[in-house]
Amino acid sequence: MNALATARGALAWLILCAAGPFAGGAAPAPVTPDASPEARALLAFLQGISGRHTLTGQHNYPNALDASNREAAGFYGKAPAVFGQDFGFAAPGDIDAVAARPRNMAEVTRRYRAGAVIALCWHEVRPTDDEPVTFDDSIQAKLTDRQWEDLLTPGTVLHARWCAQVDVIAAFLKQLRDARVPVLWRPCHEMNGDWFWWGGRPGPRGSAALYRQLFDRLVRHHGINNLVWVWNVDRPTSAGRRFQDYFPGADAFDVASLDAYDSDFRQSYYEELLRLAAGKPVALAEVGPPPTLEVLERQPRWAWWMTWAEMVGAKDAGTARALRAMVDSPRSWSLGDAAYLEASAPIRAASGRAEP
Repeated sequence: MNALATARGALAWLILCAAGPFAGGAAPAPVTPDASPEARALLAFLQGISGRHTLTGQHNYPNALDASNREAAGFYGKAPAVFGQDFGFAAPGDIDAVAARPRNMAEVTRRYRAGAVIALCWHEVRPTDDEPVTFDDSIQAKLTDRQWEDLLTPGTVLHARWCAQVDVIAAFLKQLRDARVPVLWRPCHEMNGDWFWWGGRPGPRGSAALYRQLFDRLVRHHGINNLVWVWNVDRPTSAGRRFQDYFPGADAFDVASLDAYDSDFRQSYYEELLRLAAGKPVALAEVGPPPTLEVLERQPRWAWWMTWAEMVGAKDAGTARALRAMVDSPRSWSLGDAAYLEASAPIRAASGRAEP
């Protein structure tokens, strides 16, 4: 790392944080004990930009590598700052193929070293099943109440099967840990919805308990310390999807996030998530399409938004112009923006990496 560049990046971050929402007080610490320097730097960066800037982002299907990212760069004229990927679950040749994992770990490492922020999710296979599976037959299938209790109970066959599944993913996360790549990690996503096997179970022995169980397995059992934990919910469109009924506790997440499709960015969603985040960053983890500048002016604390794979662009010219204007605004930061690269330099410096 060039010493002058490192110093400039560090100074930029200090100025950013001093002017940000945590001025005059300590920013929340990572929930991971002994979090890696790069994970701490990533979280501090998000806290520093909160209320002032929003990162652009793009998810990619596992077997398509970076196809949606390249499409987004073409549509906006600049590459997104957040590079999203998944671990997959399907057979070879499928867009969500499990076999793509090793290649994608190399790709996200390369993307991080080029300046991107990495966001990973996991469509976890139902623990009664073995990979590969189809989306409908496993990811969107169900567990019985008895199976759910077994899943949360150490010593049961189902709990052991689940641990073995997690351990496979842990091996890939350790590769990123050892490569000094910090990750926005969003497991058990959309847990307040009932369309995934892990979701739709409110209360202390529900979906939030599985999230906490995963936290314990990865952090305490495997010692994975490069993750910034992102708790994720979908829009509370019915009484059974209230955010608070799926809250995992402040000690189990670093960022609270919402998935919002069809431009459904209601102010009530934003304000309720802010309340539960209690000063921690908030983000739009999945969108289609992204928020407009008008939305971001009303909801300035979104640290990033990430469009889902193959949902780049807009259906009409007016929306396309609005989205491009939002990305071109000084409020938005993309990968090629000098201000973003300078402010995020301390993240890569914490990894011992040179600037892109």
